[in-house]
Amino acid sequence: MPEVPILMPQLGESIAEAKVVRLLVSQGDRVVSDQEVIEVETNKATMGVTTLCSGVISRVMAEEEVSYAVGTILGYLEVTEEEIIRTGVGDHLSRPKNSDESASDTSAASDSNVHFATDSEYVEPTAIEPHVQGLPVPAGNSAQYISPRLRARMNELGLQGADISAIAGSGAGGRVTIEDLEYFLEYISEWPSTKASPMRMAVADAMRRSWTRPLATVGLPVYIDRLLDYRKQQMPKPSLTLYVLKAFTTALQENPESAGFLIGDKIVHPRAYDIGVAVQVDDGVLVPVIRNVNEKSIADLLDEYVALVDKARTRRVTSDLTQGGIATVTNFGTFGLKWGTPIPLPNETLILGMGAGTKQLIWSEEVESFLPVTEMDLVLTFDHRVVDGGGAGMLLNRVAELLQRPQDL
Repeated sequence: MPEVPILMPQLGESIAEAKVVRLLVSQGDRVVSDQEVIEVETNKATMGVTTLCSGVISRVMAEEEVSYAVGTILGYLEVTEEEIIRTGVGDHLSRPKNSDESASDTSAASDSNVHFATDSEYVEPTAIEPHVQGLPVPAGNSAQYISPRLRARMNELGLQGADISAIAGSGAGGRVTIEDLEYFLEYISEWPSTKASPMRMAVADAMRRSWTRPLATVGLPVYIDRLLDYRKQQMPKPSLTLYVLKAFTTALQENPESAGFLIGDKIVHPRAYDIGVAVQVDDGVLVPVIRNVNEKSIADLLDEYVALVDKARTRRVTSDLTQGGIATVTNFGTFGLKWGTPIPLPNETLILGMGAGTKQLIWSEEVESFLPVTEMDLVLTFDHRVVDGGGAGMLLNRVAELLQRPQDL
C-alpha cells in the first residue's frame, strides 16, 4: 500500500520550527482523517499535527523533546487506494510499501496522478537547534563595547549583549574580553541549571527588544466600590479586567496618538482597537488579542474573553490570536500584588497594569469622618518617545473616570 507522510506543518507566519512534546500514536495504530497524532510546541503555543486522511501508522520517525524544521517528515501513514481517491491526497504519497504491491498500486493510482517516490527520496527527520537562544544570566548594562572577536564568539554561542552583563570586564574601561567570557562560562559550568523552554526564550527575546526603548511608568489609585457594586448585579459576573479593558480602549479611542508607535519621523496611529490581555502560563506569559474592543459592550466581550483566556492557559493560542495588538492589559493583582512596572511588547507603546484591591480609610468632608473604600492602583508603562508623563497621567485619569460609570461601558 502507498504511504502518506506526516509533515511538520507551518504553524505560524514567522515560525520555522517546533519541538515535539508528545507522540499520541504508535506504529500500527489506526487513525482517522484530521486526527491529532503529534503534539508540538512553538515559542507561542502548544498545537497538534493532524493526519490528512484515514489509515494505519506505518512509521513514527520523530522523537519527543526534539525540534524539527517546518516541512520535515515526522512519520508515515499507510492508506488504501479508496482513501486516496476520497481525500485527494495523491500529491503527498510516498512509494508502495513493498515491491510485490508496486505494480498494482502504481496502476491503480495512475488515474489519480499519483507519484510514488523511490527509496532514495526518503528523508529522515533531522533535529535542529532552536533559533532563539541565550544564556540565562542577570540582565544589566549591555551598552558596553563588544569587540568583533568577542561578537563572533557570542554569535557561536547564541548569546545577546544582555547575556554578558553579569561579567565584570578586565579590559580597558571595564570592557569584557573574550577571555572574561570564557572564564565566566567555565565558572558557571558546574552550577545547577535547567533548559529554558521555547516560551521562556520567546519572552526573553521580546523583553530584550522592548527594553531598547525609553520606557516610563506612572500610577494612579482608583476607588472601585461603585464598580464592584455594579458588577455584583450582573449575571454572569464579568471579570474586573474586562471593565478596565473597555475603559482603557475608550480612553485610547479618544486620544489615538497615545497608542501610536514611532517609525522614523512619523507616529503611526491605530488602524483598529485590538487590545491584548496578558495570561500567565506555566513558563511564561501569553497575550491573546481581542479584536475591535471599541465596538463591543462588556456583555459582548465576556464569552470571547473567557474563551481566549482558556485557550491561553491550555496553550492552544494560535499565532493569529496573538498578533496585531496596539496595547495590553495585565492584571497582576490576581497574585496579590498592589503595584508593578509591566513592560509593553516590542510592537506596542502601552501596557496597563491592575493592582490588587485593598481596603483604605479616607476622610469624608461631607460626613466629617473616615470612610472605608476599596482602592486599586492602575499602572501605565509607556514608550516615552511617543507619550509624555502628562499625557500618560491624563490617559489614566480618563480610565479612572470611566470606571466610575460602569453602566456606560
